[in-house]
Amino acid sequence: MAANYKEIDKAHVWHPLFQHQRLDETDLLVFKSAQGTTLVDAEGNEYLDAYSALWNVNVGYGRQEIADTVYAQIQELCYYPHSQINVPATELAEQLAECLPGDLNHVYFCNSGSEANETAIKIARQYGRQTYPGENRYKIISRYRGYHGFTYGAMSATGQARRRKAFEPLAPGFHHAHPPYCYRCPLGLDEKSCNDACVNDIERIIQSEGPETVIAVIAEPIIGGGGVIVPSDDYFSKLRKICDDYGLLLILDEVITGFGRTGKMFACEHWDIQPDLITLAKGLTSGYIPLGACVASTSVFNTFLGDSDENREFSQVCTYGGHPVACAAGVANLKILQSERLWENSEKVGSYLLEKLKTLESLPIVGDVRGKGLMLAVELIQTDGAHLETAKTNQIVGQLRENGVIVGKIGHAVDEPENIIYIAPPLILNESEADQIFNTLREVLVQ
Repeated sequence: MAANYKEIDKAHVWHPLFQHQRLDETDLLVFKSAQGTTLVDAEGNEYLDAYSALWNVNVGYGRQEIADTVYAQIQELCYYPHSQINVPATELAEQLAECLPGDLNHVYFCNSGSEANETAIKIARQYGRQTYPGENRYKIISRYRGYHGFTYGAMSATGQARRRKAFEPLAPGFHHAHPPYCYRCPLGLDEKSCNDACVNDIERIIQSEGPETVIAVIAEPIIGGGGVIVPSDDYFSKLRKICDDYGLLLILDEVITGFGRTGKMFACEHWDIQPDLITLAKGLTSGYIPLGACVASTSVFNTFLGDSDENREFSQVCTYGGHPVACAAGVANLKILQSERLWENSEKVGSYLLEKLKTLESLPIVGDVRGKGLMLAVELIQTDGAHLETAKTNQIVGQLRENGVIVGKIGHAVDEPENIIYIAPPLILNESEADQIFNTLREVLVQ
């Protein structure tokens, strides 16, 4: 190696969610290349990436089509602000409108999922002032364990104490309801007695705060970074009705779940629900270039129309929003997703892998296996059902890596042991690779 990148990295790079005092005892990998579902480190070791880098390399690594498209766009028009029109952003917006449900037709581009959710929160609050001028509708309801980003509004909506408390006080006007976490029900109920008490908790907060002060509910269709928490089949239909009854916007955060991850192009299709705002990132370019988007329904968009002196236009600008190169990558990525119908492979191979992983529930160390498509989780426990200690979970994740499979771990979410492994590989995963993930995990867990 021409340079000792580990020493240079140690001297100069500040990594996220990592205690740098542990660098001497932690062997961070130097990744040099990747193809398909496989990562290769600087020593030539190969790993099956079973969590898509960070839930986002949906079409897999090494797609020449995206690389060629990006190169061509940089040569033709490397950048101009989205105060004017560029062709890739226009094409991508049209294609998103065509594949999103209902009348989600108006796309605001930004750089990340955090920015997309920040944008949705701001749209909701400005919408509230313009739609209900006699009321002060600004409050946003989200769920505990949900994750919506690192910017201040998105972080205030996030329901993960570990990610929030170092930065408090946060933005005012955010309230949190219980998540639909049936395995460890926060209300102490079992599935038979629940009757969707968790979604009713959202209505309780609306009533307690005063409906005239609340403007929106923001929710991930499947809570990702809080534990891959899948709701009951009627959860979102009930939530949609609650929002309609009180005149609230429903914001669906599909940053992780969008673009085929759960076995549908968008997770809201599992329950035939159209949100008023939907936020996108990650699979929008499959991680090849940063890009996020917030998409509004026509009815929401129309409330921002008016005479110039009314100042109803959306009061936000983003320097790199609608970047022509990023949007060109998005167009090429979407073409791959749609031509190969990767959400169908996600459903097929995901169901196959989930069925195999479910057999691990017979092991004393496995409490629950859950998920949809290629968005899966294995919750590890002690013999008494308590959370497995973080150190033991870390050991298992490390052993998997040593055996050539890289999985994710739910971390920095809540003040309890980190005991949930998640599996979210590229959507091109085949059954042989699914077998490799299962067999390697089983071998490690039975040791």
